[in-house]
Formats: sequence, structure tokens, C-alpha cells
Amino acid sequence: MSIAETIRAKLADAFAPSSLDVVDESHMHRGHVGARPGGETHFRVFMTASVFDGLSRVERQRRVYDILAEELAGPVHALACKLEAPKPPGA
Repeated sequence: MSIAETIRAKLADAFAPSSLDVVDESHMHRGHVGARPGGETHFRVFMTASVFDGLSRVERQRRVYDILAEELAGPVHALACKLEAPKPPGA
């Protein structure tokens, strides 16, 4: 399983999101610190989950980082996140 697939699976299991997109941006960081020739070092996550309702941006990120602690301690050098709660109807 790729690192992106592992990230996607862990986040889906932990947060039951209504939308989830994991983008490998490693190709944009070739030659930078933390980049490896094989890639899978830099990711961007877009996720909407009801569990984020009422949480600050920082608390949302902390929860994601806690779930992905193993990946962040090893192969993942950078993780950018856009984490949202679902918008209420009519908003």
C-alpha cells in the first residue's frame, strides 16, 4: 500500500469524512530538504468531516497529526491540511 493510500485509509477510518482528497505533491519539492527520489514525502489533505464542527483550525490539525503520527515520524516530511466541517444547509 502506498503512503497516500495509508493516509487516506487512516483518515477515513478515524473521521468518516463526507469528502477526502489526499494529494501527493512530492514532485513539487524535488531537491528540497526531506524529498526522496521515490517521492511520497509531501502531501496535501482536503477533508470535510462533521467531527470538526466547533473545533478550531489548530485543533483539527492536531487530531489529524495524532492519527498520522507514525507517517509524520517517518516517511512524510510535510503535510498541509485544509480541514472543514460541513456547511449548514443554506450557508
